[in-house]
Amino acid sequence: MFCLTSVANAQVGDHRNTLSIGFNGGYNLTNIRFSPKVVQTMKGGFTGGFTARYTVEKYFSTIASVQAEVNFAQLGWKEDIQTIDNKPVINTVTGVPEKYERTINYVQLPFMTHLAWGKENKGFNFFVNAGPQFGLYLGENTTSNFEFANRNTADRANSTAAQDTMNVQKKFDYGITLGLGMEYAAAKAGRFQVEARYYYGLGNIYGDSKKDYFGSSNFGTITIKMAYLFDIMR
Repeated sequence: MFCLTSVANAQVGDHRNTLSIGFNGGYNLTNIRFSPKVVQTMKGGFTGGFTARYTVEKYFSTIASVQAEVNFAQLGWKEDIQTIDNKPVINTVTGVPEKYERTINYVQLPFMTHLAWGKENKGFNFFVNAGPQFGLYLGENTTSNFEFANRNTADRANSTAAQDTMNVQKKFDYGITLGLGMEYAAAKAGRFQVEARYYYGLGNIYGDSKKDYFGSSNFGTITIKMAYLFDIMR
């Protein structure tokens, strides 16, 4: 009995009770996986919000926490309108290369497991964030230099254009996110983070039934961000 108790105790990590809060900000690079395909380049946009992290345990060298955020995020897509020879498509009315991009604004709510290795309260550590993320649609706007009815369809290598006239149909987004980063903890100044994160959307912004035009229209987002946290409970 003594041996079993000793083994059980040895398997339990050192308890932590650290609550850290702060803010984050960064830059998104987004596209949408349309099917039928829409040729795109990555669309840039701002992201920023609030972060809360609760550290629960240190198990051997792993510092285990749960982290949640409330962020404003600009997503969307930017079309790469080219000819079959990879040259810009010139609009026959305006005489300039056609450009189109859509900005879609969300409140994003990631809920992640945060695992870190290294210095806990003074120095550097490396961390991984992973978990589900949810998005609540706020609105959208379009930037275009041509009228849809006057677009140059004859010269386009990619003829898919239905998305240009369609507003977002599904207002709730969801998917999974994975981040890799580094944190520097200063004893009195707080915690400073830099992170690269990828989000893979599992939901679509448009209907995806057999009667709908698009079979898929989900987000893929690369985010580079920084965060500042300070401990309010230990």
